[in-house]
Amino acid sequence: MMEITLVRANPEDAALLQELQRQAFWPLLEKYQDGETNPATETVATVREKILHPDYDTYRIVAAGQTVGAIRIARKNPGRYRIGRIYVIPEWQGQGVAQAAILACEAKYPDARVWELDTIEQEARNCHLYEKLGYRRTGGREVINERMTLIGYEKSVGDTS
Repeated sequence: MMEITLVRANPEDAALLQELQRQAFWPLLEKYQDGETNPATETVATVREKILHPDYDTYRIVAAGQTVGAIRIARKNPGRYRIGRIYVIPEWQGQGVAQAAILACEAKYPDARVWELDTIEQEARNCHLYEKLGYRRTGGREVINERMTLIGYEKSVGDTS
């Protein structure tokens, strides 16, 4: 598996993360035309606000000494966490970076009993990644437009008795 490091983001990282987020999500914006919801359209100020938000933990994903993406974790209820966003810039996609980042985040929160996330149903590679890591579809669906539907996933960890 790809060796990565998670580094807690700070407000000074906002411009870098906004640019990497734009690179990572721009192809999806062009494909799905979801301008209202696509992270490629977020401003530096919005990224900074999310880094500073008390319920989010944002990490830069560092591989080979450079930031290649980010992952944002939201604390929901005790024992319940949400992967609010994960992205890897195009030239680093398909190399196990996202998988390593998710596993590293899961290890950072040993009190987690349930992880949740949403992804684009039409993106088979994303669905495959989450399912490979033990996430199961919840049945939740949100139609964004005629091209794109978000679906929910959950993963239970720890005591399953």
